Amino acid sequence: MANPILFTHKDLIEKSKQGDRKTQYKLYSLYVNAMFNVSVRIVKNKEDAEDILQESFIEAFKNLNNFRYESTFGSWLKRIVINKSINYLKLKRIPVVAIEMDDARIYNTEDDAIKKEELDISSIKNGIKRLPKGYQTIINLYLIEGYDHVEIGEILGVSVSTSKSQYHRAKKKLIALMG
Repeated sequence: MANPILFTHKDLIEKSKQGDRKTQYKLYSLYVNAMFNVSVRIVKNKEDAEDILQESFIEAFKNLNNFRYESTFGSWLKRIVINKSINYLKLKRIPVVAIEMDDARIYNTEDDAIKKEELDISSIKNGIKRLPKGYQTIINLYLIEGYDHVEIGEILGVSVSTSKSQYHRAKKKLIALMG
């Protein structure tokens, strides 16, 4: 039996492939808010995220005939949004993965441990905002967007081991900021 989630909004997608503008707008309306949130978490600027979002939807609708239901439409579209957001950062020459000198020190995990009851979503979000941009990107891709290190490596153009080490450093930095 086929996974029914892969066919979410199939009727809208098929009509959109035929160029039906009203159906394309319905599809856009279903995904615009989630995709905006994805982009703004990466580029950290609402206006830039809006521009990226529009470019992403234009690209998605231009290439809709390439969508083969091998994943959900949302994950296919999210990949476009993330790639456009990362490319935007690269064009702006904002380092995607930043390494600071103090990140080279060895952390004692017992000293860095934070009691679970001290953590809440808003304090974690605030901690992530205080990270260098590159660390924010890797944390967002791994923890929030759910990409694995192979996918992150492909998106950022780095090796899997670089993705893992940068995530580890970003996580340590976040723990230090919150501690």
